Amino acid sequence: MTEAGPAVLVLLGHPRGRDSLCGALAEAYAEGASASGCRVETVDLSALRFDPNVVEPSPRGQALEPGLQALKESVERADHLVLVYPNWWGTMPALLKGALDRLLVPGWAFEETTGGLGFEGRLGPRTAELLTTMDTPALAYRLFYGSPGRRAMADATLGFCGIETTCFTPFAVVKDSTPAQRRDWIEKARRRGESLARGPRPPLHAALRTAGSWLRALRLQFYPMTLAAYAVGALIAVRESALDQAAFWLGYLMLFLLEAATVFANDLFDRDSDRRNRHYGPFSGGSRVLVDGRLTERELGRGAVLAGAGAAAVLGLLALHGLPPAAVAVVPVLAVLAIGYTVPPLKLCHRGLGELDVALTHGFGVLYAGYALQGGALADPLPALVALPLCLAVLPAILLAGIPDHAADRAAGKRTLVVIIGIDGAFIAAAGLALAAAGTAVVLLGAAGVGLLAGVALVAPLHAAWLLHAILRTRRKVRAAARIDGLLANALLYIAWFTVLPLLALLA
Repeated sequence: MTEAGPAVLVLLGHPRGRDSLCGALAEAYAEGASASGCRVETVDLSALRFDPNVVEPSPRGQALEPGLQALKESVERADHLVLVYPNWWGTMPALLKGALDRLLVPGWAFEETTGGLGFEGRLGPRTAELLTTMDTPALAYRLFYGSPGRRAMADATLGFCGIETTCFTPFAVVKDSTPAQRRDWIEKARRRGESLARGPRPPLHAALRTAGSWLRALRLQFYPMTLAAYAVGALIAVRESALDQAAFWLGYLMLFLLEAATVFANDLFDRDSDRRNRHYGPFSGGSRVLVDGRLTERELGRGAVLAGAGAAAVLGLLALHGLPPAAVAVVPVLAVLAIGYTVPPLKLCHRGLGELDVALTHGFGVLYAGYALQGGALADPLPALVALPLCLAVLPAILLAGIPDHAADRAAGKRTLVVIIGIDGAFIAAAGLALAAAGTAVVLLGAAGVGLLAGVALVAPLHAAWLLHAILRTRRKVRAAARIDGLLANALLYIAWFTVLPLLALLA
């Protein structure tokens, strides 16, 4: 958005153009938007002359007629698009569909990528809204038919191209409407235009979008492993006695906030690498809330500070509750290692130590936090013996997660361990560590009698063999940075045995 007010493009998609109810709605919206300080341009598709059919193998190979070329330039100037059209047979008229077929070509509106869902919109961060007339009652359209036209336009078309649809305003039922109702509808369209003075997003939509952005930034898919390891440590400490519920849940809240501060900081300090990354997926490449413009650097920075402050505040509550001496030693070290993953001056992931840092924090660190907060003695070797194979099991997933990021990390000057040893070295190291984790569990069960690892010693070698096969098979195919989502999911599942099975043994 510019300081002089957003540039608004009102696109009228009715074949009868301005001589229609849609034409009156478009005109009223434009007047309201102009009154709110917006710079408004209106394009009547019925006045353009173009072939609505894509007759070349790709729409990119078909030259745009002068009218469509001018429309393309109008879209490029716009911050906010307003599409006004009738709903015919559940969706848009052929005129509008043909214009979009010709206009939204690959390379301009979107591009293929190996990251995300395989495509990336290029028209963001523009917003849009839809004003639609229809003869179907709005409630029936939504409940009985599932709003096919809205979903097709908002999600499969505009959303696919990176444009966020912020509002859908239906005007129905047209065939039974009175002149007074139509005047009310026209006035409603005018008010919609005037509302742009408060921003393109209605308050509820803006609140939901913000909440969704923060949930995405949290990367909640990684938190269950932390909770499981923390619970194992806590239950080892109490053994036959009762769990201190207050200390347990306050401690986990502290870890949750600490992990949130860490992932927020990671996005902030890894933003250069994330912007370059073309192979991002659900397990690598960050949350991309900065790259996609969902949150600003200032917002994410504040979030990291607030989450870190919240973790410190909860630690203060734990101190009032009675903080065991072991926890005084464990928790600060865990916090420094977690935050130091990407935050200066440590920036461990930039020095080839990030993978080891994650293994230590999510293996020994989290398990020992649960153990120490329940009053466990640091001299007891059992938590270390249970944490060791878990620590080794974490490393393959972390190493493999660096493979899709390899090219972007290297270009950004980030010296991860995968950048240092190379992609082939990462595959080999991940395979060896997966076997080492299972082997360590077997040895500790047999030589040290660690009964909590009985289930792990039984299941982990079988999964390690499967994971080894998957790693070697992928290694033969992958020689450069590439997505390996299936292999990463396999490696993350492997970690679960090292927490879930001891946890079940403790609960039995």
